[in-house]
Amino acid sequence: VQLVESGGGLVQPGGSLRLSCTASGFTMGYFTVGWFRQAPGKEREGVSCIMSSDGATYYENSVRDRFTISRDNAKNTVYLQMNNLKSEDTAIYYCAASLTGYVCYTDLRGPVYEHSMDFWGKGTLVNVSS
Repeated sequence: VQLVESGGGLVQPGGSLRLSCTASGFTMGYFTVGWFRQAPGKEREGVSCIMSSDGATYYENSVRDRFTISRDNAKNTVYLQMNNLKSEDTAIYYCAASLTGYVCYTDLRGPVYEHSMDFWGKGTLVNVSS
């Protein structure tokens, strides 16, 4: 069972990146999937969530209208499109998968969301800098 993130890198403020999270060893379509990030010196926080049941999406306030989470179950992959990136978006980004159906309804920055995840990737670094 493995989740692998990719797509991180160095980007200038205002730029865009698309992160991918690909699963192996299990069918991601049965799981609710979340993206988290951990900035230097800060706690890990949730930023987005996509439901397994209906594909409904949820965002933390600071990224709403800039980030878009989506899934391609045929490719066993979840994406995070990040536009209009800001220096404060610099962080290691992690994807995680949960069989807990209601997890997207919790506070994405709270402990229940993070602790409800069953599988985690190792992260990909996003550096927003001029």
